[in-house]
Amino acid sequence: MSNFTTRPEIRGTFGVVTSTHWIASSVGMSILEKGGNAFDAAVATAFVLQVVEPHLNGPAGDMPAIFYSAKTGQVEVLCAQGVVPEAATIEHYKQQGLTLIPGSGLLATVVPGAFDGWMLMLRDHGTMSLRDVIQPAIDYARDGHPVLPRVANTIAGLADYFSKEWPSSAAVWTPEGQAPKPHALFKNPDLAATYDRLASVEGPSRQAQIDAARAEWREGFVAAAIFDYLKDAHVMDVSDSKHSAVLAPSDMADWSASYEAPLSYEYQGWTVHKTQAWSQGPVMLQALAILKGFDLGAMDPNGADFVHVVIEAMKLAYADREAYYGDPDFSEIPMDVLLSEEYNAERRKLISRHSSADQRPGRVPGFEALADAYIERAQRDFNVGSVAAQEPTMSHLTEKRGDTVHLDVIDRWGNMVAATPSGGWLQSSPVIPGLGFPLNSRAQMFWLEEGLPTSLRPKSRPRTTLTPSFAEKEGQQLVFGTPGGDQQDQWQLIWFLRFVHFGLGLQEGMDAPLFHSMHFQGSFFPREVRTAELMIEPNVGEDVIADLRSRGHKVIVAEPWTVGRLTAAMREPDGMLRAAATPRLMQAYAVGR
Repeated sequence: MSNFTTRPEIRGTFGVVTSTHWIASSVGMSILEKGGNAFDAAVATAFVLQVVEPHLNGPAGDMPAIFYSAKTGQVEVLCAQGVVPEAATIEHYKQQGLTLIPGSGLLATVVPGAFDGWMLMLRDHGTMSLRDVIQPAIDYARDGHPVLPRVANTIAGLADYFSKEWPSSAAVWTPEGQAPKPHALFKNPDLAATYDRLASVEGPSRQAQIDAARAEWREGFVAAAIFDYLKDAHVMDVSDSKHSAVLAPSDMADWSASYEAPLSYEYQGWTVHKTQAWSQGPVMLQALAILKGFDLGAMDPNGADFVHVVIEAMKLAYADREAYYGDPDFSEIPMDVLLSEEYNAERRKLISRHSSADQRPGRVPGFEALADAYIERAQRDFNVGSVAAQEPTMSHLTEKRGDTVHLDVIDRWGNMVAATPSGGWLQSSPVIPGLGFPLNSRAQMFWLEEGLPTSLRPKSRPRTTLTPSFAEKEGQQLVFGTPGGDQQDQWQLIWFLRFVHFGLGLQEGMDAPLFHSMHFQGSFFPREVRTAELMIEPNVGEDVIADLRSRGHKVIVAEPWTVGRLTAAMREPDGMLRAAATPRLMQAYAVGR
């Protein structure tokens, strides 16, 4: 008898779509039904996610995608991570009296990336017109959608702040001065008008029309509205003082999304593909490289041994992320060493029966100063102290801080997309008047000190946490991902290990109890370090929790069903398609036939 799962694993042959909101998944499926391919469906799904999960992503946010084209037979990464403005120098921020880049407001803004990324995907790999794929989002923004309780709560919590500090946000998120009630019909007519105007731009061909819309965004009415607002805007942010943006018209005009090769690693016969080190993607590959030397398959997938070894491996991999990762276009990243067998054999030896309370980046020859700098940073004043004082009730990023969405799509021809859009959160930046959406706050990923791969420098990409995944083995192909900031590669790793070593089904693995470490330095303002802390769902059982505590882990037991927001889709060699979505937060859904 098969194990009970919270919902069926979706199976079919025609197509599957899974995302962090049921409406977006359904819209993606409707595009496949109309004859669109996975790329058309991904774009349509993404624009609807901007409407229905505005606390988690927006058109001026950022987006990495990893995709497989049946036409080319290649796995590629689409990088829609906007870069630092030309005027955003460390000196400029220090002149404002800052030691950290604020996590909200206009100083934290980099070039908006998501819209151009989706346009690039649609132009080069899609088949439908911009109007066809964006119309569902226009309809939901104009006519309304049932607002998620989490969105309603986020807005309610900020209503006074918006009316006092960010009136343009108040106008959109609290129409007539009222925050929307949970599940109420919510409309964003300005956003609908923006999308509609972009879809109305003309061009002699499908591709030319999409490029015309990109130009309209970059240098036309969208850019004009943004810079008309920014020229006078001086707004409050999380630093408790007012600042102006550094973004300039030339920054937007000069940037476009791009393609690059993925970084790949072999594990148990699977080739796992991730983004390069401008995102945290390689950290999952590093963790796999460390874990290669353990007999995970002999452990209980929910037992203390498994949790302990995986947590300790992640702590080591994440310490290396903090020391060495950054934009490879601007810094030398010793990735060949970080993924090498020799290096990870040494890393593996550091895992003992006890939890480590140290930050332990590896020592890469020629890069030792970066390891030392990380240890020093982590020890500074970012340690948040006792577990008790910090006991969070939810496992993912706070609603005020913003999170992320994810989507996976496979069509009947075998095209596959995994994308993790984020940024442009309603709670972290004021709405641009007339456009219906805010800018992003991704610059908070940088440090205001020289000489690091993550030092703030003009035109570089923030080392983002966004990290979709693609894995393949003997004709099986798998796309997956999750929101969750620093937890993204932790939850994906755990789910993937259980899938590979224990044969758990896609849905079964998502329903299994999840956990993550908070030991390393956080990517988001205020860059907390929570030494030896791990969060775990209670359904692993009290014995496992007690065992972990006996090994020195500071265990925070999460509320039931609150850790992880995974979705995944898979294609078997015979063309059978499978998909699943987490039941947590009661939003994500997989559809297919």
